[in-house]
Amino acid sequence: MRETSAATPTDATGSTVRSRTAEAIEAARAAGRTALIGYLPAGYPSVEESIEAAVALGNNGADVIEIGIPYSDPVMDGPVIQEATSRVLAAGFRIDSVFEIVRAVSERTDAVVLVMTYWNVVDRMGVDTFARRLAEAGGAGIITPDLVPEEAGSWFEASDRHGLDRIFLTAPSSTDERVRLITESSRGFVYGVSVMGVTGARTEVSSAAEQVVARAHAAGAPRVAVGLGISRPEHIREIGRYADGAIVGTALVVALRDGGPEAVGRLAAELATGAVRDGGAPATGATGVVGEVPAEGTGA
Repeated sequence: MRETSAATPTDATGSTVRSRTAEAIEAARAAGRTALIGYLPAGYPSVEESIEAAVALGNNGADVIEIGIPYSDPVMDGPVIQEATSRVLAAGFRIDSVFEIVRAVSERTDAVVLVMTYWNVVDRMGVDTFARRLAEAGGAGIITPDLVPEEAGSWFEASDRHGLDRIFLTAPSSTDERVRLITESSRGFVYGVSVMGVTGARTEVSSAAEQVVARAHAAGAPRVAVGLGISRPEHIREIGRYADGAIVGTALVVALRDGGPEAVGRLAAELATGAVRDGGAPATGATGVVGEVPAEGTGA
């Protein structure tokens, strides 16, 4: 990956770029855990409640939190997340609120906070401006599902300048050359998409997930997290046999929709029990309180 290349990237102050996301995943590994990565939409169902939900997520076992920016044409999102983000946009959500949310969550939890967004949102504001504001708010980086490395020159520059992680996606259909390029271009971790199609919670993990992770590791990725279809502790336990992180989205959005921030905290604590490997220790704040885990729906 670029983070381990001979030409070590430096930020605007001349300091070596430090990946806080990588540090969080490595800390989980050292503690005998699969890193738990949770997604929640910014501003859903309100800015205040989205902050409380993300804090509950971070304080109940999540190592990394993804704050998703609502977008009018979310081609990768399933119905649950589309419905949530549509409500946020209809209520007049402002992009500026993303930085407010990131700052508030970063100040109240030890979890690393990333933003997940379609690239047009960043491009419209200005890549360097967006990167600077995210870094100033305490954000650690951006997951860019529709950006390919060949078109990311300005993002490489801005992410190095402001010390941000850049997470690209690889899928079962990716060629070996594509996997290699994604691996070299990412910093923090590589996002392994376990199934083709839109996001969504499922009853079992795709059989392709292990192959996706193995190919990224073989290409040199030190950390690979699996997303799409994960909703239960046993899913995370299974993924932890071969991956470094497990990404949960829709199940958390359903919990927030049906039970508010408290339900998010309960579900996060339950999911965190599945992240503990043999001989490992639960994440700080993970109580193991059992809540109902949605088995169906859509989302990461």
